[in-house]
Amino acid sequence: MARTRRALALLGTIALVAACTATEDPPGSAPATTAPTTTSVSAPPTDPPSPSATAQVTIPTSAFVELPAELRKSPRRTTPVEEALPKLCGNEFGTGGRQVTASAAMTVTYQKAGEPSSNVPQGMIHQTIFTFDGDGASDYLGRLRTAVQACPSYDQSGNRVTVKSQALPSVGDDTLLLTRTWPETSLNGERTGGTATSQIAVARVDTVVTVFDDQGWEGTSGNPAILDRVVRDGVRAIDAWRR
Repeated sequence: MARTRRALALLGTIALVAACTATEDPPGSAPATTAPTTTSVSAPPTDPPSPSATAQVTIPTSAFVELPAELRKSPRRTTPVEEALPKLCGNEFGTGGRQVTASAAMTVTYQKAGEPSSNVPQGMIHQTIFTFDGDGASDYLGRLRTAVQACPSYDQSGNRVTVKSQALPSVGDDTLLLTRTWPETSLNGERTGGTATSQIAVARVDTVVTVFDDQGWEGTSGNPAILDRVVRDGVRAIDAWRR
């Protein structure tokens, strides 16, 4: 009987030592971790993703157009989006909505090729880039077309500005070209009897929309040939970025 009690006591001591060894980590060791399990779902989600669930998008400088040296009056520079977007009767170009995942803007200042550096610039072009979730880019162009149709003209600094829209062929997946026309004035603000014009171009590349606003220097006319080149180069830059 005494031998049996000694055997039971010895077994209890061994069990206690084993329990302590299994629960204590040696000094300096990291706690053990369990690999998480993953579940794949083949069916597409029925609800659209919320803005907080969208992966963060960064628009790089390389996505923006840069002028060739002969047309570049000054290097491109970062511009607040709210300052870069044009306005007609209202905030037509700022209607991206909740599907916008990122936006950024830059400005280029241009000159006529071959002009001396002492001459004033001919104009500047603000470029804004939006990235969208889902069908947001197509929806943006649709809302913009509707807004432009409702704004055939507007007042600016006491002058009546008329707006005409047309497509810009062979550029991106969808485009819109707006031409603004107003009475031309001299540097003193006096009307010359002629007209001045500038253009706004909007192009979609898949889920990206870019807006170009050409503004002539100190209220003069913009340069349609330079804008056309900038738009096509800009679409190629975005396509290379998203490829």
